[in-house]
Amino acid sequence: MKNISFENYLNPTEFLDSDHPAVREFVEENTAGLMTPEKKLAALYYAVRDGFRYDPYRLDFSREAMRASHLTGRNYGYCVEKSCLFATAARVIGVPARMGFANVRNHIGTARLEAVLQTNVLVFHGFAEVYVNGRWIKSTPVFNKELCEHLNVAPLDFNVEEDAIFQEYDRDGAKFMEYLHDYGRFEDIPYDFFMRELQRHYPHLSKDISLGKLIEL
Repeated sequence: MKNISFENYLNPTEFLDSDHPAVREFVEENTAGLMTPEKKLAALYYAVRDGFRYDPYRLDFSREAMRASHLTGRNYGYCVEKSCLFATAARVIGVPARMGFANVRNHIGTARLEAVLQTNVLVFHGFAEVYVNGRWIKSTPVFNKELCEHLNVAPLDFNVEEDAIFQEYDRDGAKFMEYLHDYGRFEDIPYDFFMRELQRHYPHLSKDISLGKLIEL
């Protein structure tokens, strides 16, 4: 990739608040003693993946709650929050990072979630991309190891050589997840766009989403 400017992918933003003391403390605690960016990224990836339980049933859509620094104060999060923290942490160590979003179809069989959403399509699923060794690497530090074992799917590991974006099949070869629509890459969480898409796809939850209130599914 030639003539690319990384400034926007290194600076703190509203949601990727890499200048926040809580985020910097999180990075320091999980990269102490590590010397290379690759080793630091791997440590941060696993700290986010397994240190914060994946929980899609408590969704706080307020602007404050979606900042990376806010996640450091609890032990759970969903895809956008966890990917945001990883991307933010990458910026702290000087690695360009950005957010990606897509709609995915869930084949996990989570009846409770599907009943509330009234669909098995998850809108604006979040992942992160980091720029390592001359290329963008897709990373999804979302589904913690314990959850993956429970769902009979291999956890996504961090690899600087190839993308780790989603589990297409479980260990038995059954369909697990599939990507339906790619929204593109962003230097920050496109909050207003995100909220509009949620309200468009889940109109029955539109009022709670528009108020930016905690939704407990």
